[in-house]
Amino acid sequence: MATLLNDRDLEFQLYEVLDTESLLQRPRYAEHDREIFDATLNTARDIAEQYFAPHNQKGDANEPTFDGKKVTLIPETKPAWDAFAEAGFLASHHDFDDGGSQLPEVVLRASMAYFNAANVSSTAYSFLTIGAANLLKSFGSDELKDRYLPPMLDGRYSGTMALTEPGQGSALGDLRTLAKPAGDGSYRLFGNKMYISGGDHELTENIIHMVLARIEGAPAGVRGISLFLVPKFRLDDHGQPVERNDVALAGLLHKMGYRNTTSTVLNFGEKDGAVGYLVGEPHKGLTYMFQMMNEARIGVGLGAAAMGYQSYLHALDYARERPQGRPVSNKNPDAPQVRIVEHADVRRMLLMQKAYAEGSMALCLYASTLVEDAHTAPDESERKAAAELLDLITPMVKSWPSKYGVAASDLGIQVLGGAGYTRDYVLEQLYRDNRLNPIHEGTEGIQGIDLLGRKLGPKGGDGYAEFQRRIEATLSQAAGLAGCEHLADELAQAQETLKAVTSELQKQLAADPDHGLSNATMYLDMFGKVLVGWMWLKQAMAAEKALGNGALGSEEAFYRGKIHTARYFMNWELAPLDGYARLLIAGNRDNLDMRNDWF
Repeated sequence: MATLLNDRDLEFQLYEVLDTESLLQRPRYAEHDREIFDATLNTARDIAEQYFAPHNQKGDANEPTFDGKKVTLIPETKPAWDAFAEAGFLASHHDFDDGGSQLPEVVLRASMAYFNAANVSSTAYSFLTIGAANLLKSFGSDELKDRYLPPMLDGRYSGTMALTEPGQGSALGDLRTLAKPAGDGSYRLFGNKMYISGGDHELTENIIHMVLARIEGAPAGVRGISLFLVPKFRLDDHGQPVERNDVALAGLLHKMGYRNTTSTVLNFGEKDGAVGYLVGEPHKGLTYMFQMMNEARIGVGLGAAAMGYQSYLHALDYARERPQGRPVSNKNPDAPQVRIVEHADVRRMLLMQKAYAEGSMALCLYASTLVEDAHTAPDESERKAAAELLDLITPMVKSWPSKYGVAASDLGIQVLGGAGYTRDYVLEQLYRDNRLNPIHEGTEGIQGIDLLGRKLGPKGGDGYAEFQRRIEATLSQAAGLAGCEHLADELAQAQETLKAVTSELQKQLAADPDHGLSNATMYLDMFGKVLVGWMWLKQAMAAEKALGNGALGSEEAFYRGKIHTARYFMNWELAPLDGYARLLIAGNRDNLDMRNDWF
């Protein structure tokens, strides 16, 4: 059985590429040391292996059921939730005073990668709860935080985000869920939400829904959206859940993947209205919710990276064990068969998987360091720059691992051949689970429009300038490092191509927004490849430094594998960018000019 992740690679990413130990110099982490970071990662891996991985396929084969009264999950899900909560992961990044352990964001997310690799469906409940708790902490009143945050952090309550409606998906400005003031400071909500992951279950005493709705009389569009906390059970005067709120489970949705995560249709206000409490100020709900949405986008990217990584490791194990065929140069039918890893085309597929999985993981962990820096960097200008860069790259952090993590899962099936699409191996489930991620938290199209239309716009922004500054600094450092000059040259050329395309698309956007955004998804993919190329250059530089310091044996092989994969990425994955650039700069209108009746 393949390991969940390559522990050595995670160590390399955290300490040799990202220098996570430098966080120990910040006052918030003065009581920590690397041993605590490593112990946290080891605990995450052990819990993931013991409580999450064993029921991954069982949860896929036995979906949650609803008998009209309650939802039933396979019994192994509850001990997994409890183990996660009891280990403190729900609260780990919160302050000591709030019951947390003040764990750096990047260490938490690296820990979450183990859970995602083990069982993404069961992990989704905790992933959503962490995000909902962060949202409540950032924008909730002291009264709401006192009543609801502690039980969310200790695992007695779970959380969701309720945005999508049956008639509205990504067009949140058109949502219709209504909130009526009740006269006592609370509201009564009426409406329907769907695709609400974790929207009902029996894992916890209560479920806290973070719901977008429109206060009666609010302005149309996104400026009229507010955020509400709506519990499954209302609390008594002692803070105990006692009375079922007017939130009804209308039914469960049945998905191709993530099957052990309940996907629900919820009705708010079938009777007198679901009791909800305003979070923050009226009409600012979408602004608040973007915190959880962006956090979830990074989390979805991380989950896709982890599943792509799992697919790679399973395929690699199989390729090293499966005998079949002989080298094409060997014409002797009596010669022993070789393991399929010896065939060049299998190595090609494994190399692609490695590039996608390890590149995606590097990108998600880098984004997590930006989350950290935006909050705890010692200088205000550093915090601002980190926040601006994170805002720019979040669409790629979500979309690139989601697209290429699926590609890694697809390649894993191909490496196994006929065995790959049978349920004797987990590859077919990994593909189905991973295929949801290009849609989760906004499709590629939505991310492309967000990147080009909002993050860059006709004039660009500070985040884009910060990206250019940082990538150019890396290129300058690589130019003087033996073994990385060619890699730096290839990435520099791709960066210049991206700059030219960006400039032209900004002009198109200013002249005609419909035209300018019509190829936004292709631009998103192009930007993502340059961004991940940057991650691979940083990995190659760290590997070259380690080899220069005399790495031997398995360590030498590990570092040479990093450098070779970086070379592959620069040579093959960046090669198509010139073709993209030609079409984008020319303002190609194929997508925009196609007519409905021509299909």
